[in-house]
Amino acid sequence: MTPATQLRFWLVVTVVFLAGVWLLRDILLPFVAGMAIAYFMDPLCDKLENAGMSRTLATTIVTIAFVIILVTVLAVLLPILAGEIINLAKRLPDIWQGLRDNLVTWGKLVEDWLGAKTVAQLRDSLGGSSQKLVGWVTSLVGGVLSGGAALINLASLVFITPVVAFFLLRDWDRIVALIDSWLPRQHLETIRDLARQVDATLAGFVRGQALVCIVLGTFYAIGLAVIGLEFGTLVGIGAGLISFVPYVGAIVGFVTAVGLALVQFDAWGPIIATGAVFMIGQAVEGNFLTPKLVGERVGLHPVWVIFGLLAGGTLFGFVGVLLSVPVAAVIGVGVRFAIQQYKSSSYYSGSKGAGE
Repeated sequence: MTPATQLRFWLVVTVVFLAGVWLLRDILLPFVAGMAIAYFMDPLCDKLENAGMSRTLATTIVTIAFVIILVTVLAVLLPILAGEIINLAKRLPDIWQGLRDNLVTWGKLVEDWLGAKTVAQLRDSLGGSSQKLVGWVTSLVGGVLSGGAALINLASLVFITPVVAFFLLRDWDRIVALIDSWLPRQHLETIRDLARQVDATLAGFVRGQALVCIVLGTFYAIGLAVIGLEFGTLVGIGAGLISFVPYVGAIVGFVTAVGLALVQFDAWGPIIATGAVFMIGQAVEGNFLTPKLVGERVGLHPVWVIFGLLAGGTLFGFVGVLLSVPVAAVIGVGVRFAIQQYKSSSYYSGSKGAGE
């Protein structure tokens, strides 16, 4: 088989895979979530198995422990978050009016400083950009939540995902061995090496970033609660959960929390303290959490992660968001491999025999 024929074959396989994901995107959520949980928990099962347990017993213990921890956390957090969401919905008109009053006051100061014509141009530009952004976010969220499939996905997450995670976790090693047996023998070692790089990237990013999100969400929630910010727990946990998107969690949390603080507090002290919580969180994340928990060799650039999340969410909804990081890791490893091959070839060096 010539290289051109192999390339066409794998392009067809890729197109068929993407088409299948797109066609089945409304029912794939519990399976993708179960696969993510199984991947996340596989090292724990391996440790129990190495300690002498059977794979089935180790999988049962890990799955039950995961469900108990998840249910406990939800039982503690859901009443608090539900109460804050309800209160926020009731107070939203008053909060919005307070923000508008503050913006009017600041707008007059800015207008005196920059001039009425410049302020009008800025208002038009920002207004158009904000409308486009709101429209894009609304369409994305609507695509994720619209239709009867949303209720089916919610029910399937509760009932089907644990079952899928259990069976995938139990048979994980056999599944890996089966996929390994399908690999083309000619390039077996190369593909295995690339797969190990993808696994290292995912292990470093997914598992490490999950711990970063938990730590940041806890820190933000406690810090805002100590300051006395209304809805601080909701904002802090929300900012922590979306911190897997580089910088987005901190920016969204900072803007939301400071906006609420401006409406709630009359003094500047609590407002500055609210902003300081997120600044301290970012400093701790950048200098300690990410280097220690995620590592410097993950190989996923923040811009690449953001692009992957946006592209996956736009094309495939929430399933695309879940798949975006693994796909980004695979593409990143593939691109680095292609660059290495190029730099060892005659196309790069210009010498006829290089790379041969």
